[in-house]
Amino acid sequence: MSSPAERYAAASRRTAQASQFPALDEFALDLGFDLDDFQRESCQALERGSGVLVCAPTGAGKTVVGEFAVHLALSGTPAQPAGADGADAAPARRKCFYTTPIKALSNQKYHDLVDRYGAEQVGLLTGDNAINGDAPVVVMTTEVLRNMLYAGSATLQGLAYVVMDEVHYLADRFRGGVWEEVIIHLPASVTLVSLSATVSNAEEFADWLVTVRGETTVVVSEHRPVPLWQHMLVGKRMFDLFHDADAARKHDVHPELLRYTRDTTRRLELGEGRSAGPGAGRRGPRWRGPLRPDIVDRLDREGLLPAILFIFSRAGCAAAVQQCLAAGLRLTSAEERTEIRRVVESRVTAIPGEDLTVLGYWEWLDGLERGLASHHAGMLPVFKEIVEELFVRGLVKAVFATETLALGINMPARCVVLERLVKYNGEAHVDLTPGEYTQLTGRAGRRGIDVEGHAVVVWSPETDPRHVAGLASTRTYPLRSSFRPSYNMAVNLVGTVGVEPARVLLESSFAQFQADRSVVGLARQVQRNTETIDAYGVEAGCHHGDFDEYFALRVAIADRERAVARQGQHQRKAAAVESLERLRVGDVIRVPSGRRAGLAVVLDPATGGFGEPRPLVLTQDRWAGRVGPGDFTTPAEVLARIRVPKHFNHRSPGARRDLAAEVSGTGLDRHAGRRGGRTRQGAGEDHAISQLRSELRRHPCHACPDREEHARWAERSRRLERDTEELRQRVAGRTGSLARTFDRIVALLTARGYLSADGTVTDAGRMLGRIWTEADLLVAECLRRGVWDGLSPSELAAAVSVVVFEARRDVDERASLPRGPVAEAVEETLKLWGEIEADEATRGLTVTREPDLGFAWPVYRWARGEALAKVLASGHELDGEMPAGDFVRWARQVVDLLGQLADSGGASTELRATARQAIAAVNRGVLAYHATA
Repeated sequence: MSSPAERYAAASRRTAQASQFPALDEFALDLGFDLDDFQRESCQALERGSGVLVCAPTGAGKTVVGEFAVHLALSGTPAQPAGADGADAAPARRKCFYTTPIKALSNQKYHDLVDRYGAEQVGLLTGDNAINGDAPVVVMTTEVLRNMLYAGSATLQGLAYVVMDEVHYLADRFRGGVWEEVIIHLPASVTLVSLSATVSNAEEFADWLVTVRGETTVVVSEHRPVPLWQHMLVGKRMFDLFHDADAARKHDVHPELLRYTRDTTRRLELGEGRSAGPGAGRRGPRWRGPLRPDIVDRLDREGLLPAILFIFSRAGCAAAVQQCLAAGLRLTSAEERTEIRRVVESRVTAIPGEDLTVLGYWEWLDGLERGLASHHAGMLPVFKEIVEELFVRGLVKAVFATETLALGINMPARCVVLERLVKYNGEAHVDLTPGEYTQLTGRAGRRGIDVEGHAVVVWSPETDPRHVAGLASTRTYPLRSSFRPSYNMAVNLVGTVGVEPARVLLESSFAQFQADRSVVGLARQVQRNTETIDAYGVEAGCHHGDFDEYFALRVAIADRERAVARQGQHQRKAAAVESLERLRVGDVIRVPSGRRAGLAVVLDPATGGFGEPRPLVLTQDRWAGRVGPGDFTTPAEVLARIRVPKHFNHRSPGARRDLAAEVSGTGLDRHAGRRGGRTRQGAGEDHAISQLRSELRRHPCHACPDREEHARWAERSRRLERDTEELRQRVAGRTGSLARTFDRIVALLTARGYLSADGTVTDAGRMLGRIWTEADLLVAECLRRGVWDGLSPSELAAAVSVVVFEARRDVDERASLPRGPVAEAVEETLKLWGEIEADEATRGLTVTREPDLGFAWPVYRWARGEALAKVLASGHELDGEMPAGDFVRWARQVVDLLGQLADSGGASTELRATARQAIAAVNRGVLAYHATA
């Protein structure tokens, strides 16, 4: 207990602080809890008039600093001049804009501020909603503020504070540049409050903020308000990752965990080694980790629910819920189940019953009522929102989620489980970074509810506990700028400040700031690599002859073999597509590979023209579903025909069983005969390869006994030379790189008539400046050429979809299109894209992404009023039907672009009217709910 003197000193300090920071003292009185040190330090800096960058872990309470900026704006300037008559004037009301990266966060923050300050004081501006936009406090997405700045909106008058929540989003590859645009273009009189996750280069970011915004105080806190305990689940045993806090700081893994995992790994290896006898050559016992239902049940028994279990796959999340249901898990009471059903039914009333069935509503509701749910981007937005609400209220106890949940709205848990430490990033399977691990596990521990949070990693033989310890203990999450000039940005900048000042503004971006700092380090690395390459060259030297020349022949052979293999693959795919298009109902075929390999009968040939053919089949194993060209390594061959009942219901287990028996009754062998040898042989008969091999054998170095050792050194040298050349290009391109890119963009826009020769913005340029999409120039060109004129509402929706849609994964074939006007408009769009791409390539610019036709059919059918089931089935997807969440998300983007066309001065009166009709046609059913949410 403190002495009277110490208590007196503490009281004196509080009194002094209250007199020095009266606004903070007033704000703190209404909070209901004591401010943490980092919160107090940040708020004090704000009250002194400094900008502030706050970096703190998830759930630490960063938003309190943003809310204090709101309080300062509403309470007026601390020192106002007296009125003309000598009486004190009332404090002037100033404005605060609170920006967030996603609409869901904006909606959540809007409701929080309304609860505190009242609806008349707070507004909301997102792509979907505009509520009280002239209020002194407005919550908005960052893009809305960017658009205001370029348009010179009158709403900016009186703006004193801008809060940028989740400012680390400026590293986002697709949208991050918007944050830098706002930071650079905000008037100097505006105080910026930047709230970020913990990043390792906070000081570098703060240095940049000082150069563009003036005085900025950086406050970094590593302290988690709720302690986080790390665990590993090995089979049925749970271990602490660290023995204590001191061991965690030193990355020292718990000895018992290390010993147990080593013993387990050794037993598995020995088990494989003893796999002899009749089964010799087969793999031995494989590691079978704990089942997902068992993990959830264990967490429930140990009082660790609610929990988020991260599974880096949409299909995996859905399968996990089904596994838990099949295991009979029930985590809710009767009262909770009643409340869950009430909440769900009240939220889905606007969705038609037939659509709910298509969306798997009843299975989803069954999971919710048992306290189980999945959460991923493929879900319908309203379904995700319901899961979030029920989880926050403690009604749903276990959520299986992809990593996108970690970037979403506030949804903390008591425990977080990571099933794997590898995820698919859209191109390849990659290890989690320490930053991603911290972000995911940061969800564990609810402030004010839990005494401690828990993170559990499920062990497998590929998981080294020491690697997990490194992830858990490292706070490496550097902020890297993704800023680059766009066509829209260029015309807006030139129109606002002129060409030369615009170039200076771009040079002040965080991207250029980081580029200039990194050149020195890159140059050093180039020098080191060059020395290493010289050393490799000595090792690769051969006394028989020129080994570089010999190795170049080997590389040429490998390149040609790959090219021939790709060519053969395309030919096989084309043959498979052609054979599938010829199938009829009742044809018995053999699926040669994949999970559905074996005999199958065609139920529906699916010749509707929605891209590549995907016939509906029933296998002899009673599985019914669609197969595509990817399932056929050879053309589909009709082996027999059987009669399929006219109204066959493939969803009926009995009907499937009877027809599958008929397929088996044909007596055909389910396995394919010997095939494929000729294809491999054909690659060897390629004339160019034969000629290269002949040259290789005649080369003197081919006879060298140390040939393969030389080749290993030559391969290392080649790889390092390739990496070094990339480094040289980066060094050459970084200094003044943004200004050079800007000059090229200005030259292209001038040549195309968006800017005049003297650097002023033309009418076409003003139209381009109001188009906010990744393919801004392509959209502008389509408008100028009248590509979309004369289309019906559904045709227009399909035609514009190709410039916004981007498939999750690359598909080799181009999707089909509705015949007639849509196909003609899209062909014209592709032609324009080709012209723009050629122009960009000539000038050394990053090319505009090629239009993607994969969403044209779904949005066309939806705008025509067709059923959701047919719409989702017409998506050009590798995995079958398009997920409902993806459909809604892309349809909303189509609506957003249609809205821009409806308001565009560059569009004809007829096109603007058609765009409005198209918006009305698309905003129905599941889209109508989302549009008003």
